[in-house]
Amino acid sequence: MPMVTTFPMQQLKVAPNGVIARIILAFLTTAGIFYINIMPAVVNGLKEGLAFSSQQAGFVSSANLYGAAIGALLAVFIIKHIRWQRWCYLLLIALIAIDTGCIFITEPMTMIAFRAMHGLTGGLLVGIGFGIISRTLEADKTFGYLLLIQWGLGGLGIMYLPGLVPEYGTSALFVSLATFTVVTLLMMPFLPDYAVEKSVTPKAEVSITTPKLARLPLLLNLAAIFLFQAANMGLFAYMISLGKADGLSLDFMSNALGVASWVALLGALLVIVIGTKYGRMIPVVLAIFLTAFCSWGLHFSSNEIVYLIANITIGITWAFVLPYLFGICSELDESGQMAALGGVASKMGLASGPMVAALLLSGENYQQVINVAVIGLVICALLVFKPASALDRH
Repeated sequence: MPMVTTFPMQQLKVAPNGVIARIILAFLTTAGIFYINIMPAVVNGLKEGLAFSSQQAGFVSSANLYGAAIGALLAVFIIKHIRWQRWCYLLLIALIAIDTGCIFITEPMTMIAFRAMHGLTGGLLVGIGFGIISRTLEADKTFGYLLLIQWGLGGLGIMYLPGLVPEYGTSALFVSLATFTVVTLLMMPFLPDYAVEKSVTPKAEVSITTPKLARLPLLLNLAAIFLFQAANMGLFAYMISLGKADGLSLDFMSNALGVASWVALLGALLVIVIGTKYGRMIPVVLAIFLTAFCSWGLHFSSNEIVYLIANITIGITWAFVLPYLFGICSELDESGQMAALGGVASKMGLASGPMVAALLLSGENYQQVINVAVIGLVICALLVFKPASALDRH
Protein backbone atom coordinates (compact mmCIF):
# COMPACT_ATOMS: atom_id res chain seq x y z
CA MET A 1 0.00 0.00 0.00
CA PRO A 2 1.58 3.34 -1.02
CA MET A 3 2.51 5.73 1.70
CA VAL A 4 0.60 9.03 1.80
CA THR A 5 2.72 12.03 2.66
CA THR A 6 0.94 14.63 4.75
CA PHE A 7 1.96 18.24 5.17
CA PRO A 8 1.00 19.73 8.53
CA MET A 9 -0.44 23.21 8.38
CA GLN A 10 2.55 24.40 10.39
CA GLN A 11 4.77 23.79 7.35
CA LEU A 12 2.74 26.35 5.42
CA LYS A 13 3.46 29.11 7.93
CA VAL A 14 5.86 31.86 6.89
CA ALA A 15 8.64 33.26 9.08
CA PRO A 16 6.99 35.55 11.68
CA ASN A 17 9.33 38.50 11.03
CA GLY A 18 10.02 37.91 7.35
CA VAL A 19 8.99 40.06 4.41
CA ILE A 20 6.13 37.75 3.38
CA ALA A 21 4.64 37.80 6.88
CA ARG A 22 4.83 41.60 6.94
CA ILE A 23 3.07 41.78 3.56
CA ILE A 24 0.27 39.42 4.66
CA LEU A 25 -0.20 41.39 7.88
CA ALA A 26 -0.37 44.54 5.76
CA PHE A 27 -3.14 43.00 3.63
CA LEU A 28 -4.99 41.85 6.76
CA THR A 29 -4.86 45.29 8.34
CA THR A 30 -5.78 47.01 5.08
CA ALA A 31 -8.80 44.79 4.36
CA GLY A 32 -10.96 46.43 7.02
CA ILE A 33 -10.26 49.97 5.87
CA PHE A 34 -9.37 49.74 2.17
CA TYR A 35 -12.22 52.14 1.40
CA ILE A 36 -10.15 54.87 3.07
CA ASN A 37 -7.54 54.71 0.33
CA ILE A 38 -10.16 55.07 -2.40
CA MET A 39 -12.21 57.61 -0.43
CA PRO A 40 -12.32 60.27 -3.19
CA ALA A 41 -13.64 57.61 -5.58
CA VAL A 42 -16.23 56.47 -3.01
CA VAL A 43 -17.48 60.00 -2.27
CA ASN A 44 -17.57 60.92 -5.95
CA GLY A 45 -19.20 57.57 -6.81
CA LEU A 46 -22.00 58.09 -4.30
CA LYS A 47 -22.63 61.56 -5.74
CA GLU A 48 -22.48 60.51 -9.39
CA GLY A 49 -23.94 57.00 -9.17
CA LEU A 50 -26.66 57.51 -6.54
CA ALA A 51 -27.15 61.30 -6.71
CA PHE A 52 -26.15 61.78 -3.06
CA SER A 53 -25.32 65.34 -2.05
CA SER A 54 -21.79 66.26 -0.93
CA GLN A 55 -22.93 66.22 2.69
CA GLN A 56 -24.73 62.89 2.37
CA ALA A 57 -21.67 61.30 0.78
CA GLY A 58 -19.50 62.77 3.53
CA PHE A 59 -21.82 61.42 6.23
CA VAL A 60 -21.68 57.93 4.69
CA SER A 61 -17.88 58.04 4.84
CA SER A 62 -17.88 59.35 8.40
CA ALA A 63 -20.35 56.67 9.54
CA ASN A 64 -18.05 54.03 8.07
CA LEU A 65 -15.08 55.50 9.90
CA TYR A 66 -16.78 56.15 13.23
CA GLY A 67 -17.89 52.53 13.17
CA ALA A 68 -14.27 51.59 12.52
CA ALA A 69 -13.17 53.64 15.52
CA ILE A 70 -15.60 51.78 17.80
CA GLY A 71 -14.40 48.46 16.39
CA ALA A 72 -10.76 49.40 16.93
CA LEU A 73 -11.58 50.40 20.51
CA LEU A 74 -13.12 46.97 21.16
CA ALA A 75 -9.92 45.39 19.89
CA VAL A 76 -7.94 47.16 22.64
CA PHE A 77 -9.80 45.19 25.31
CA ILE A 78 -9.96 41.79 23.64
CA ILE A 79 -6.66 41.44 21.76
CA LYS A 80 -4.90 39.62 24.62
CA HIS A 81 -7.79 37.22 25.28
CA ILE A 82 -8.93 35.94 21.88
CA ARG A 83 -7.89 33.41 19.28
CA TRP A 84 -7.12 36.14 16.81
CA GLN A 85 -6.94 33.96 13.68
CA ARG A 86 -10.48 32.61 14.20
CA TRP A 87 -11.80 36.14 14.73
CA CYS A 88 -10.05 37.37 11.59
CA TYR A 89 -11.64 34.64 9.44
CA LEU A 90 -15.12 35.53 10.74
CA LEU A 91 -14.60 39.27 10.34
CA LEU A 92 -13.28 38.94 6.79
CA ILE A 93 -16.31 36.86 5.78
CA ALA A 94 -18.63 39.44 7.39
CA LEU A 95 -16.96 42.26 5.43
CA ILE A 96 -17.50 40.42 2.16
CA ALA A 97 -21.20 39.97 2.98
CA ILE A 98 -21.71 43.64 3.92
CA ASP A 99 -19.92 45.01 0.83
CA THR A 100 -22.00 42.69 -1.36
CA GLY A 101 -25.19 43.91 0.31
CA CYS A 102 -24.26 47.56 -0.33
CA ILE A 103 -24.45 46.92 -4.08
CA PHE A 104 -28.25 46.89 -3.80
CA ILE A 105 -28.69 49.99 -1.60
CA THR A 106 -29.79 53.31 -3.11
CA GLU A 107 -31.11 55.29 -0.10
CA PRO A 108 -28.72 57.48 1.97
CA MET A 109 -29.84 56.49 5.48
CA THR A 110 -29.74 52.78 4.67
CA MET A 111 -26.27 53.20 3.16
CA ILE A 112 -25.13 55.08 6.28
CA ALA A 113 -26.37 52.22 8.49
CA PHE A 114 -24.70 49.52 6.38
CA ARG A 115 -21.40 51.39 6.16
CA ALA A 116 -21.43 51.98 9.92
CA MET A 117 -21.82 48.22 10.37
CA HIS A 118 -19.00 47.67 7.88
CA GLY A 119 -16.86 50.12 9.81
CA LEU A 120 -17.48 48.37 13.13
CA THR A 121 -16.48 45.03 11.61
CA GLY A 122 -13.50 46.40 9.72
CA GLY A 123 -12.30 48.48 12.66
CA LEU A 124 -12.26 45.42 14.90
CA LEU A 125 -10.25 43.57 12.24
CA VAL A 126 -7.80 46.45 11.90
CA GLY A 127 -7.41 46.75 15.66
CA ILE A 128 -6.56 43.06 15.89
CA GLY A 129 -4.17 43.45 12.97
CA PHE A 130 -2.41 46.37 14.66
CA GLY A 131 -2.06 44.32 17.80
CA ILE A 132 -0.46 41.45 15.88
CA ILE A 133 1.86 43.79 13.98
CA SER A 134 3.15 45.11 17.30
CA ARG A 135 4.30 41.55 18.09
CA THR A 136 6.71 41.60 15.15
CA LEU A 137 10.27 42.79 15.46
CA GLU A 138 10.84 46.30 14.08
CA ALA A 139 7.13 47.08 13.94
CA ASP A 140 7.89 50.41 12.21
CA LYS A 141 8.92 48.42 9.14
CA THR A 142 5.75 46.33 9.20
CA PHE A 143 3.69 49.51 9.35
CA GLY A 144 5.77 50.70 6.39
CA TYR A 145 4.62 47.66 4.42
CA LEU A 146 1.07 48.43 5.51
CA LEU A 147 1.25 51.91 3.98
CA LEU A 148 2.98 50.44 0.92
CA ILE A 149 0.04 48.11 0.24
CA GLN A 150 -2.59 50.74 1.04
CA TRP A 151 -1.19 53.45 -1.19
CA GLY A 152 -0.16 51.13 -4.03
CA LEU A 153 -3.55 49.46 -4.45
CA GLY A 154 -5.38 52.64 -3.47
CA GLY A 155 -3.73 54.38 -6.40
CA LEU A 156 -5.18 51.81 -8.79
CA GLY A 157 -8.62 52.26 -7.26
CA ILE A 158 -8.59 56.04 -7.49
CA MET A 159 -7.32 55.92 -11.06
CA TYR A 160 -9.89 53.49 -12.48
CA LEU A 161 -12.97 53.36 -10.24
CA PRO A 162 -14.33 56.89 -10.93
CA GLY A 163 -14.48 56.05 -14.63
CA LEU A 164 -16.34 52.78 -13.98
CA VAL A 165 -19.12 54.35 -11.88
CA PRO A 166 -20.98 55.99 -14.83
CA GLU A 167 -21.09 52.61 -16.61
CA TYR A 168 -21.55 50.13 -13.77
CA GLY A 169 -22.83 52.31 -10.92
CA THR A 170 -21.64 52.10 -7.32
CA SER A 171 -21.44 48.29 -7.62
CA ALA A 172 -17.96 48.81 -9.08
CA LEU A 173 -16.87 50.33 -5.76
CA PHE A 174 -18.25 47.61 -3.53
CA VAL A 175 -17.17 44.72 -5.77
CA SER A 176 -13.59 46.03 -5.63
CA LEU A 177 -13.73 46.17 -1.82
CA ALA A 178 -15.13 42.64 -1.55
CA THR A 179 -12.50 41.31 -3.99
CA PHE A 180 -9.67 42.71 -1.89
CA THR A 181 -11.15 41.04 1.20
CA VAL A 182 -11.39 37.68 -0.59
CA VAL A 183 -7.70 37.87 -1.53
CA THR A 184 -6.81 38.61 2.10
CA LEU A 185 -8.91 35.67 3.28
CA LEU A 186 -6.90 33.35 1.04
CA MET A 187 -3.64 34.58 2.61
CA MET A 188 -4.67 33.97 6.21
CA PRO A 189 -3.59 30.28 6.51
CA PHE A 190 0.04 31.25 5.97
CA LEU A 191 0.35 33.52 9.02
CA PRO A 192 2.05 32.10 12.15
CA ASP A 193 0.46 32.26 15.59
CA TYR A 194 2.30 35.28 17.05
CA ALA A 195 1.83 34.14 20.62
CA VAL A 196 2.99 36.93 22.93
CA GLU A 197 5.34 34.83 25.00
CA LYS A 198 7.03 33.18 22.00
CA SER A 199 6.96 35.49 19.02
CA VAL A 200 8.22 38.71 20.49
CA THR A 201 11.77 39.33 21.50
CA PRO A 202 11.71 41.33 24.73
CA LYS A 203 12.34 44.99 24.08
CA ALA A 204 14.70 46.87 26.27
CA GLU A 205 12.95 48.43 29.21
CA VAL A 206 9.46 47.82 27.85
CA SER A 207 7.21 48.23 30.83
CA ILE A 208 4.36 50.56 31.52
CA THR A 209 6.31 51.88 34.50
CA THR A 210 9.33 53.10 32.52
CA PRO A 211 9.76 56.83 31.79
CA LYS A 212 9.32 56.34 28.07
CA LEU A 213 5.85 54.96 28.66
CA ALA A 214 4.67 57.89 30.74
CA ARG A 215 1.04 58.75 30.23
CA LEU A 216 1.62 62.27 28.85
CA PRO A 217 3.78 61.19 25.85
CA LEU A 218 1.24 58.48 25.05
CA LEU A 219 -1.69 60.94 25.13
CA LEU A 220 0.24 63.45 23.04
CA ASN A 221 1.06 60.82 20.45
CA LEU A 222 -2.55 59.63 20.29
CA ALA A 223 -3.72 63.22 19.85
CA ALA A 224 -1.13 63.69 17.09
CA ILE A 225 -2.39 60.58 15.28
CA PHE A 226 -5.96 61.86 15.56
CA LEU A 227 -5.17 65.31 14.14
CA PHE A 228 -2.87 64.01 11.41
CA GLN A 229 -5.50 61.63 10.12
CA ALA A 230 -8.38 64.08 10.51
CA ALA A 231 -6.62 66.89 8.67
CA ASN A 232 -5.47 64.69 5.80
CA MET A 233 -8.72 62.75 5.36
CA GLY A 234 -10.87 65.90 5.60
CA LEU A 235 -9.16 67.09 2.43
CA PHE A 236 -8.58 63.73 0.77
CA ALA A 237 -12.24 62.66 0.90
CA TYR A 238 -13.21 65.74 -1.14
CA MET A 239 -10.13 65.91 -3.35
CA ILE A 240 -12.05 65.16 -6.54
CA SER A 241 -14.92 67.47 -5.57
CA LEU A 242 -12.40 70.20 -4.70
CA GLY A 243 -10.74 69.87 -8.09
CA LYS A 244 -14.10 69.97 -9.88
CA ALA A 245 -14.96 73.20 -8.08
CA ASP A 246 -11.68 74.64 -9.37
CA GLY A 247 -12.43 73.59 -12.94
CA LEU A 248 -10.23 70.48 -13.22
CA SER A 249 -11.38 67.54 -15.34
CA LEU A 250 -12.27 64.15 -13.83
CA ASP A 251 -9.81 62.34 -16.11
CA PHE A 252 -6.94 64.56 -14.98
CA MET A 253 -7.80 64.26 -11.28
CA SER A 254 -8.21 60.47 -11.39
CA ASN A 255 -4.83 60.08 -13.04
CA ALA A 256 -3.20 62.69 -10.80
CA LEU A 257 -4.47 61.07 -7.59
CA GLY A 258 -3.56 57.60 -8.83
CA VAL A 259 -0.02 58.71 -9.67
CA ALA A 260 0.20 60.54 -6.35
CA SER A 261 -0.73 57.35 -4.51
CA TRP A 262 1.92 55.35 -6.32
CA VAL A 263 4.63 57.96 -5.82
CA ALA A 264 3.59 58.09 -2.16
CA LEU A 265 5.00 54.57 -1.87
CA LEU A 266 8.37 56.30 -1.59
CA GLY A 267 7.36 57.49 1.87
CA ALA A 268 6.58 53.98 3.10
CA LEU A 269 9.68 52.57 1.40
CA LEU A 270 11.81 55.18 3.11
CA VAL A 271 10.51 54.03 6.50
CA ILE A 272 11.28 50.40 5.62
CA VAL A 273 14.83 51.31 4.55
CA ILE A 274 15.92 53.69 7.31
CA GLY A 275 13.75 52.55 10.24
CA THR A 276 14.78 54.58 13.27
CA LYS A 277 18.38 55.06 12.16
CA TYR A 278 17.96 58.85 12.34
CA GLY A 279 15.50 58.86 15.19
CA ARG A 280 11.85 59.82 14.92
CA MET A 281 11.52 63.42 16.04
CA ILE A 282 13.31 65.37 13.29
CA PRO A 283 12.01 63.43 10.26
CA VAL A 284 8.45 63.21 11.58
CA VAL A 285 8.08 66.87 12.59
CA LEU A 286 9.63 68.14 9.34
CA ALA A 287 7.39 65.85 7.28
CA ILE A 288 4.24 67.06 9.08
CA PHE A 289 5.14 70.72 8.47
CA LEU A 290 5.74 69.87 4.80
CA THR A 291 2.27 68.26 4.70
CA ALA A 292 0.76 71.45 6.14
CA PHE A 293 2.51 73.62 3.55
CA CYS A 294 1.32 71.48 0.61
CA SER A 295 -2.21 71.36 2.03
CA TRP A 296 -2.20 75.17 2.09
CA GLY A 297 -1.04 75.05 -1.53
CA LEU A 298 -4.36 73.48 -2.50
CA HIS A 299 -5.82 77.00 -2.35
CA PHE A 300 -4.26 77.30 -5.82
CA SER A 301 -5.39 73.91 -7.14
CA SER A 302 -7.02 75.50 -10.19
CA ASN A 303 -3.48 75.15 -11.55
CA GLU A 304 -3.04 71.51 -12.57
CA ILE A 305 0.67 71.45 -11.68
CA VAL A 306 -0.01 72.76 -8.17
CA TYR A 307 -2.79 70.20 -7.68
CA LEU A 308 -0.54 67.35 -8.83
CA ILE A 309 2.57 68.34 -6.84
CA ALA A 310 0.59 69.06 -3.69
CA ASN A 311 -1.12 65.66 -3.80
CA ILE A 312 2.11 63.81 -4.56
CA THR A 313 3.94 65.46 -1.66
CA ILE A 314 1.05 64.98 0.78
CA GLY A 315 0.88 61.33 -0.24
CA ILE A 316 4.60 60.80 0.39
CA THR A 317 4.56 62.50 3.79
CA TRP A 318 1.32 60.76 4.81
CA ALA A 319 2.83 57.35 4.05
CA PHE A 320 6.06 58.39 5.78
CA VAL A 321 4.72 59.85 9.02
CA LEU A 322 2.05 57.27 9.92
CA PRO A 323 4.36 54.26 10.39
CA TYR A 324 6.42 56.27 12.87
CA LEU A 325 3.37 57.45 14.80
CA PHE A 326 2.07 53.88 15.04
CA GLY A 327 5.58 52.66 15.82
CA ILE A 328 5.66 54.88 18.90
CA CYS A 329 2.52 53.14 20.15
CA SER A 330 4.02 49.73 19.36
CA GLU A 331 6.95 50.47 21.66
CA LEU A 332 4.58 50.65 24.61
CA ASP A 333 3.78 46.98 25.10
CA GLU A 334 4.28 43.67 23.34
CA SER A 335 0.68 42.48 23.75
CA GLY A 336 -0.52 45.00 21.16
CA GLN A 337 -3.00 46.95 23.28
CA MET A 338 -1.23 50.29 22.76
CA ALA A 339 -0.94 49.71 19.00
CA ALA A 340 -4.67 48.95 18.92
CA LEU A 341 -5.29 52.15 20.87
CA GLY A 342 -3.33 54.03 18.22
CA GLY A 343 -5.68 52.45 15.70
CA VAL A 344 -8.64 53.90 17.61
CA ALA A 345 -7.15 57.39 17.48
CA SER A 346 -6.48 56.91 13.78
CA LYS A 347 -10.03 55.84 12.97
CA MET A 348 -11.52 58.66 15.03
CA GLY A 349 -9.39 61.13 13.09
CA LEU A 350 -10.26 59.57 9.73
CA ALA A 351 -13.95 59.74 10.62
CA SER A 352 -13.89 63.26 12.03
CA GLY A 353 -12.06 64.79 9.06
CA PRO A 354 -14.82 64.21 6.46
CA MET A 355 -17.49 65.00 9.06
CA VAL A 356 -15.97 68.38 9.93
CA ALA A 357 -15.35 69.09 6.25
CA ALA A 358 -18.99 68.30 5.44
CA LEU A 359 -20.17 70.66 8.18
CA LEU A 360 -17.82 73.42 6.99
CA LEU A 361 -18.82 73.17 3.35
CA SER A 362 -20.87 76.03 2.04
CA GLY A 363 -21.86 75.17 -1.49
CA GLU A 364 -18.69 74.00 -3.20
CA ASN A 365 -16.32 76.40 -1.39
CA TYR A 366 -13.44 74.36 0.04
CA GLN A 367 -11.18 77.20 1.19
CA GLN A 368 -12.26 76.98 4.84
CA VAL A 369 -11.76 73.20 4.80
CA ILE A 370 -8.18 73.71 3.61
CA ASN A 371 -7.45 76.31 6.33
CA VAL A 372 -8.77 74.09 9.13
CA ALA A 373 -6.71 71.15 7.85
CA VAL A 374 -3.52 73.26 7.84
CA ILE A 375 -4.12 74.42 11.42
CA GLY A 376 -4.70 70.82 12.53
CA LEU A 377 -1.43 69.67 10.95
CA VAL A 378 0.60 72.43 12.62
CA ILE A 379 -0.83 71.49 16.03
CA CYS A 380 -0.08 67.83 15.25
CA ALA A 381 3.60 68.61 14.66
CA LEU A 382 3.81 70.39 18.03
CA LEU A 383 2.11 67.48 19.83
CA VAL A 384 4.35 64.73 18.46
CA PHE A 385 7.58 66.53 19.38
CA LYS A 386 7.71 65.31 22.99
CA PRO A 387 6.91 61.58 22.53
CA ALA A 388 9.18 61.27 19.49
CA SER A 389 12.11 62.99 21.17
CA ALA A 390 11.57 60.93 24.35
CA LEU A 391 11.92 57.70 22.37
CA ASP A 392 14.96 59.08 20.55
CA ARG A 393 16.70 59.60 23.90
CA HIS A 394 16.13 55.92 24.74
